[in-house]
Amino acid sequence: MQALRDILEKTQATGMAIGHFNIADLVLLKAVFASAQELKVPVLVGVSEGERDFIGVRPIAALVRSLKEEFDFPIFLNADHTHSLARAVEAARAGFDAIVFDVSAQPLEQNARQTREAVEALKAINPAILVEGEIGYIGTGSEIHEEAPDLSKGLTTPLEAKEYVESTGIDILAPAVGNMHGMLESMVRGETRKRLDISRIAQIKNAVRIPLTLHGGSGTDDEDLRKAIAAGINIIHINTELRVAWRRGLEEGLAQQPHEVVPYKILPFAVQSVKSVARSRLSLFNGDR
Repeated sequence: MQALRDILEKTQATGMAIGHFNIADLVLLKAVFASAQELKVPVLVGVSEGERDFIGVRPIAALVRSLKEEFDFPIFLNADHTHSLARAVEAARAGFDAIVFDVSAQPLEQNARQTREAVEALKAINPAILVEGEIGYIGTGSEIHEEAPDLSKGLTTPLEAKEYVESTGIDILAPAVGNMHGMLESMVRGETRKRLDISRIAQIKNAVRIPLTLHGGSGTDDEDLRKAIAAGINIIHINTELRVAWRRGLEEGLAQQPHEVVPYKILPFAVQSVKSVARSRLSLFNGDR
């Protein structure tokens, strides 16, 4: 089985990107994994601190590891938006493949210092683990928002990115390039889409020359995503779109079977709803296959 680093290098060389999908239950995991299997593409499963609190750090690590081993398939596990070294160490010891150490709310110098310390500590536990750092501002919460935050003042500059990467030793960088966590109500209705600063992505990529992650990919214009991959984005995070699909699928299952109480007869509706979104995104990230 190839390591995540090898997969990243391969996708970068072929002009593709790895889809990263957040999960909080077995419905989401089943849907994401089935989509990747059908398309025969690698996939990253992510769990934020809140999602880990719900599903369990070691249980999700065991689930993903079992899928990887049973099917000999490139599915990897990421500790998304980890805000403390203690939580990052917990994930590393559980066997996660990657960790997003996110102290981007701190001043840049403090962010760099804490991230450098995290890289050293996590690599001591597992030298092969990939550590991602984040700079800039992209809002908070993979939820439905009424209004968009002002992202203009938090955009990442190529110089900041270069100095941050060199001072921290991170493997992956998550910059702010017009992306935003969550979705607006108008995006859920399909009336508006997020737009990205493609030239900024290309400039940052040229400055840092390491893999780049696009957080807050839900609701982004498809053509912008294609251009972002061409400009240097290697991992794209999708969360809110899956959450919306999960709820819609569950509501459909309950509506069609109002008297059913057996979970495994209701939940397949949610699996199929989430799967349609995950498969569509994975297809786009892998050259519209």
